[in-house]
Amino acid sequence: MSTLEIKDLHVSIETEQGVKEILKGVTLTVKTGETHAIMGPNGSGKSTLASTIAGHPRYTVTQGSITLDGEDVLAMSVDQRARAGLFLAMQYPVEIPGVTMTNFLRTAKTAIDGTAPAIRTWTKDVKAAMEQLRIDADFAQRNVNEGFSGGEKKRVEILQLELFKPKFAVLDETDSGLDVDALKVVSEGVNRAQAEGNMGTLLITHYTRILRYIKPEFVHVFVDGRVVEQGGPELADRLEDEGYDRYLVGAGSVSAKA
Repeated sequence: MSTLEIKDLHVSIETEQGVKEILKGVTLTVKTGETHAIMGPNGSGKSTLASTIAGHPRYTVTQGSITLDGEDVLAMSVDQRARAGLFLAMQYPVEIPGVTMTNFLRTAKTAIDGTAPAIRTWTKDVKAAMEQLRIDADFAQRNVNEGFSGGEKKRVEILQLELFKPKFAVLDETDSGLDVDALKVVSEGVNRAQAEGNMGTLLITHYTRILRYIKPEFVHVFVDGRVVEQGGPELADRLEDEGYDRYLVGAGSVSAKA
C-alpha cells in the first residue's frame, strides 16, 4: 500500500495585484485503493491543489509538505513525480501538434517505467483500452488532442491513466464538458483502473453527477483554500440537496471578521 500525504499546505501565486494565497493549510491523506472526492465552488482552490501536486511552476508552496511513501514530492521535478507514480488528468488537456498519439503514449510509458514496453503486448493493450473507451482506432495516428472534441480529450486522459497505471490519479474536473454517455465511459475507465486496487484516486469536481458512477469512500469540501468539512458518501448527497451556500456564508463571515 502506498500513501500520498499532504500536510498544512499553503500555496500562493503571483498576480497583477501582487502575491495571492490560494491554499491556506490543506491537510489530506490518500492511500492506494481509496477514492477521495474533493468538492467545492469555483475559486475554492481545488485545481490549485491538483496543479501543485503535479508540479506546475506557477504555484509556490510557502508552507507545508507533500510526501509519497515518505519521499518529498516537492523536491521532485515534474517528470520525477510521474515516474514516482503521480498522474494528473487535466481539466483542459492541451493539443500537441506534430506528435501522434501512438508515439506519445509509447514514449511516455517508456519514460515512466524506464524500459520500452514490448511492441506486440503494448499494441494489444492500447487497442483494447481504446475500444473500451470508445476511441476510434484512427485516433492512434492523429496528433495528440489536435482537433479532438472536449469529450474525446477527456477519454484520451483516461486512456493514459489505464495504460500508465499510476499509484495516484488526480482527476481535475474530468467530468466538465461531458455529455451523459461520455461521462459513463470515462467513469468506467477510472473504475477499471481503481478496481485493480493499486491506485488511489483524488477526484476533483463541482457536481455530484460523476459520483453516481465513481463512488468515493471519502468526501472533502473545499472553500476559500481550506477543507471545511469531511465525511463519507452521504456528504456528497447532502451537497446535492443543499449546495455550498452555507459554507460560503460562513467563509464570508470569517473574511468580514478578519
